[in-house]
Amino acid sequence: MAKGKIDVVCGIDEAGRGAVLGPLVVAGVSIHEKDLPKLKKLGVKDSKELSATKREKLAREIEKIAKDIVILKVGPCKIDSYKRQGVNLNRVEAMKMSTIIDFLNSEKAYIDGPDTNLPKFKRIMEKMIKLNTELIVEHKADSKYPVVSAASIMAKVERDNEVKDLKERFGVKGSGYPSDELTINWMKEYLKEHKKFPKDGLVRFSWATTKEMLGEHKQRKLFGFLRR
Repeated sequence: MAKGKIDVVCGIDEAGRGAVLGPLVVAGVSIHEKDLPKLKKLGVKDSKELSATKREKLAREIEKIAKDIVILKVGPCKIDSYKRQGVNLNRVEAMKMSTIIDFLNSEKAYIDGPDTNLPKFKRIMEKMIKLNTELIVEHKADSKYPVVSAASIMAKVERDNEVKDLKERFGVKGSGYPSDELTINWMKEYLKEHKKFPKDGLVRFSWATTKEMLGEHKQRKLFGFLRR
C-alpha cells in the first residue's frame, strides 16, 4: 500500500440492520480520491433521505464512477446462527466490513459506525483487517462523506431488491422492520394461516419481535386446546 499521498478511499455502510425480515446488507464503494467531486456532483446522500427511484438512478451512476463495489449479504438464518454462538450484530458487521475493506485495498476507509462505543468498534476492526488501511469510524458518516453516502445507496438498493424477492416468494408486506405496522400485521396473518414461519431465508428467529409473536401464537394454541 502506498504511503503518503492517498490515491483510493472507500466508504462502508449497511442496510437492514434492525429488520426482522430479510438479510443484513453491507456495501463498500472505493473511488480514486480525484473522482470524489464527481460523487458530490451526483448529489449522493444518506439513502434514507432518497426515494427508491432516486436511489436506483444514483446506484447506476455510482457504478460508472466507482473503482470497485463490494456487497455482502448476511441472511436471517446466518444472523440467528451467529446469535446462538454469542456473536452480536456489531461484531457481525465488523467482520463483514473488514472483509470488504481488505478486498477494496484503499488507503483510507470511512465507516458508518453501528456501535454506540465507536472507539471500541474501531479497535475491533483494526484487529480484523489485514491491510494497513486508515479507519475513520463515525456516526452518521453516510451524511458527512459522499463515499459513505454512495455505499449507503448501494446497500439500500440491494436490500430493497431482496425485500422485493420476499414479497414475490412469500407475499411479504411493508419494509420488513419491526416498526412497520404493515410488516407486523403481515407476520401475524402469515403465522395464523401457516402455523409457523419458513425455516430459512425469511424471518430472524433470534429477534425479540419473532420470539414474542411465536410465544403468543403458542399460547393461543394451548388456550384453544384447553377450551375443548
